[in-house]
Amino acid sequence: MKASGTWLSDTATQAVLAMLAQGGHQAFCVGGCVRDALIGRGVSDVDIATDAHPQTVIDLAARAGLKAVPTGIDHGTITVVAEGRGFEVTTFRRDVETFGRHAVIAFADRLEDDAARRDFTMNALYARADGTVVDPLGGGLADLVQRRVRFVGEPADRIREDYLRILRFFRFQAHFGDPLRPMDGAALAACAAHAGGMAQLSQERVGAEMRKLLAAPDPAPAVEGMAQTGVLGVILPGADPSGLRLMVHLEAGIAPGWLRRLAVLAPQDPETTLRLTRAEARNLARIRDHAATDASLAALGYWLGADPGADAALLRAARARELLAPGWQDEIARGAEQRFPLKARDLMPDYNGPALGQRLRELEWRWVASDFTLTRAQLLA
Repeated sequence: MKASGTWLSDTATQAVLAMLAQGGHQAFCVGGCVRDALIGRGVSDVDIATDAHPQTVIDLAARAGLKAVPTGIDHGTITVVAEGRGFEVTTFRRDVETFGRHAVIAFADRLEDDAARRDFTMNALYARADGTVVDPLGGGLADLVQRRVRFVGEPADRIREDYLRILRFFRFQAHFGDPLRPMDGAALAACAAHAGGMAQLSQERVGAEMRKLLAAPDPAPAVEGMAQTGVLGVILPGADPSGLRLMVHLEAGIAPGWLRRLAVLAPQDPETTLRLTRAEARNLARIRDHAATDASLAALGYWLGADPGADAALLRAARARELLAPGWQDEIARGAEQRFPLKARDLMPDYNGPALGQRLRELEWRWVASDFTLTRAQLLA
């Protein structure tokens, strides 16, 4: 089998691969670029694996007229810049000793050693400059085609190397797994047995993984697997996955929204456990607060805007286990287009200071409650 695409045929990619090959070294594209190309997804970043050691990569780049930046030289990674694009070139590695995210590594000469330290079989795929795919461990290509997410080697070993791989397993299941196929039993058992280890992960890393997971087309089966293994309770204590499947169903025809899905899934305050930004926390609170009201769809659109209003409507429907009426998005859009006909100056000098703001808010609420029908004259009267 061969991988193909402009990401591979691009002259910049080929220049970096040729630089290594002409120096007498192995050179392969590896990981996500190969995986995504084989299943027809777009490729953004191209990572390269080689048996050349970091200093050799630097020397070869200089001879080829390419820029080399030692971005991760301690881990064997040199960023080679060709035609303005950066390529991470990493020396084959093997683990000597692992403890959490930190590992003692040694450079390796064999592709099999490098593949053995990767997380999932579908990520242990390599492609030569001509696109020929190499599956050093065997099974990775079949797993990708069958949409089966499996750890490389013993799942428990891979997890102990980095407990974030538990979340990555469920994220990959959401994005690449077959929802009609049971998840890998050995992986689930290892995730359940080592779920407690996630407590040592930083909130930033956990939050980043959950954002990606919840942005999948349908994360519900993966999240239900997280709940069954106890993983969800560690990450989001008190989280209830029961409304997520309905939320995904209600979203038909709408772009996935990880924040609205978090709103239906998580307890009231996930801001600290996932380290949300201030803007994300504020938007989450607004969606939840308005979803808890009986405001009309048009009112949600007016108070929140079209997209957040839709989020609040979907959240309210998912919580109530109800479907939204046809044309619900049009109603929200209608509300978002409304403009309150009064300004503060219209109430002066009868009102000033705090009383002015309070009166303006009262009239605005009255106008919204009228479905935006009250005129400026009626409001002033």
